[in-house]
Amino acid sequence: MICVSLAEATVEELLTALVGLPFAEIRMDRTEGLSPIDAAKLFGGHPRLIATCRPGKLADDARKDLLLAAIQAGAAYVDVELDAPDPYREEIVAEAMEHGCEVIISFHDMEKTPDRQALSHIVSACFQKGAHIAKIACAVRSAGDCARLLGLLDDARRIVAVGMGEKGRVTRVVAPLLGSPFTFASRAKGRETAEGQIDADRLEHLMRTLGDQLSAEGGT
Repeated sequence: MICVSLAEATVEELLTALVGLPFAEIRMDRTEGLSPIDAAKLFGGHPRLIATCRPGKLADDARKDLLLAAIQAGAAYVDVELDAPDPYREEIVAEAMEHGCEVIISFHDMEKTPDRQALSHIVSACFQKGAHIAKIACAVRSAGDCARLLGLLDDARRIVAVGMGEKGRVTRVVAPLLGSPFTFASRAKGRETAEGQIDADRLEHLMRTLGDQLSAEGGT
């Protein structure tokens, strides 16, 4: 399944971008002047949205208020960083549990892909912190990095593995075919929210083509 990651500048642009999208992530940290009331409007009007608000631009209290508003309005998923302060994360996780919102605990390494043992520990930590889904996104420098990330999917737990950067693009195509519950795409070329994202239409075509080829070869 493809989740389109949206980082539009205004609430109005977000509402327009959401039309016709069955599954999307809203990067609330990227929208200027977004209020909890705006978040409630966005997440109350769509059945399958991920609420994400990355650190850096907004204070933790402001980010938490937006995420809580999204959960209370009906967000299907909320994304919380593994390295977030415990009280911040625990409040969001508790609110999500109360409202039937699935929790994604995410880990990002913008510099490298850790070794296999470190990745395994990171995945376990995500689930220990309350994840329904662990999201592991790492910068990819080699084919070996891709292989380690995709190897995480040999697990009964729900894991989203993402290779960031040009060399990681293959993971975005292959991961859903290997058990990742979804993968992320941009709304259109030039609208990427992370390095290496593929636009949704092209990603769907690549996934379908590869899936069809694998099915055909499996029947011969």
